[in-house]
Formats: sequence, C-alpha cells, structure tokens
Amino acid sequence: MKRVYILFVAVALMSSCLNKTDKEKNLAEATTAPVANSAPSDSATFTSIQWLDSSKSMGTINEGTVLKVSYRFKNAGEKPLVIQNVRPGCGCTVADYPKTPIAPGGEGEITAEFDSHGKTGIQKKNIMVDANTALHSYTLWFDVTVNKAEK
Repeated sequence: MKRVYILFVAVALMSSCLNKTDKEKNLAEATTAPVANSAPSDSATFTSIQWLDSSKSMGTINEGTVLKVSYRFKNAGEKPLVIQNVRPGCGCTVADYPKTPIAPGGEGEITAEFDSHGKTGIQKKNIMVDANTALHSYTLWFDVTVNKAEK
C-alpha cells in the first residue's frame, strides 16, 4: 500500500509540473512563435544608416514626468531608407518614426516618450528599430534617474 501511495504522489507531482496556466502558455507561444519580418530579403534594396546619436543619458527627472527623447539618423547609403518598425522595450515608453522613405543623404528622427509614473531610481530603456539595411535591427538606448515624488 505504501508503494502505491508513493507512486501516486510521484505521478501527481510530475503531472502538476506539466500543467501550464493560460498566461504561461501564451507567454511561451509569444516567445517561440516566428516573427513576421517585413524586411526585404533582397540585398539590392539595402541601404546604410548612420546614427547621429543612438545612446543618451537624460539626467534626472521627478517621478510622474513624461520625458521626450529623440534620436537622429542619416541615410548614408545610395537607396531610400525605410524604417519598417520601431518597438519600445516596455509599456512605459512609446515611439514614433518617419513613415515615408528617407532619400539618400537625407536625415530623419525617431522620437520616444517615457512615462515615469510609478518608476523610481535608475531607468535604462531601449527601442528596437528595423530598417532596410544589412544589419536590419538596431537598438537605441537611454537612461534616466527618476526621483521619487514627494507626497
């Protein structure tokens, strides 16, 4: 009887490790699912991007402030530069980017807004940028120190 009980407990423990909540299943699917890539795979359309500033230290702000950050870039190639997508690394940051191609030699700007509500201390945030370049994906960074709001 003792062996049956031990076997039952072992099977129950093993099966409980296999049960995932809906949230865990969705997270697993989101992190393993292939991402649709809108980047042209034809290298004939590739150009070159030159970041005039890709990492910024924004100093100190007070909690609750919405911080605006901008990143300038130049099309250093011979074909039109297309910014295909911009993805902030967290929900506290939103970004905007040029939706029309940047001509060779032309410049553009990506802007981001960081909402510091509920954030304190040193904050390091990133923004992923996809473009029609050989590297395809770039990471922009900024850091800021957020002072706790006085109540």
